[in-house]
Amino acid sequence: MPDVPKTSPVAAVFDGYPAPLKSRLLRLRELILETASQTEGVGELEETLKWGQPSYLTAKTKSGSTIRIDRLKPCGNKAGPDGQYALFFHCQTTLADTFRELYPDEFRIERNRAIVFDADDEIPEAALRHCIALALTYHLKKRRKHL
Repeated sequence: MPDVPKTSPVAAVFDGYPAPLKSRLLRLRELILETASQTEGVGELEETLKWGQPSYLTAKTKSGSTIRIDRLKPCGNKAGPDGQYALFFHCQTTLADTFRELYPDEFRIERNRAIVFDADDEIPEAALRHCIALALTYHLKKRRKHL
């Protein structure tokens, strides 16, 4: 998989993560890019920052919903969940419900917006690849329903 270009703003965000989370987030990035390249209709992904998070868009094909990855951060005055990170998806999609239905025991899904991992979790990669592919083809599936 291609490295993050050293001069990109995305690289600066990855460089700011603590080592254990950085390697886990880079693995998520790799899974996203690999899955995109192996999923029909997705095309080339655009890697950028949205809300300061590494984000992956199907800008050319518009086939899917944006995927973001990041560590979990403190909320308000509460302490942050140390060592947790997530794959985020658009909260106004049905993706969370689909993931819960398909993989009720494999993932911890936060509300309608994220699959959450602890730094020491073993990631069920085949299931996660399927979820990534569903997100990256979300709009294709919706378009086909309306035809």
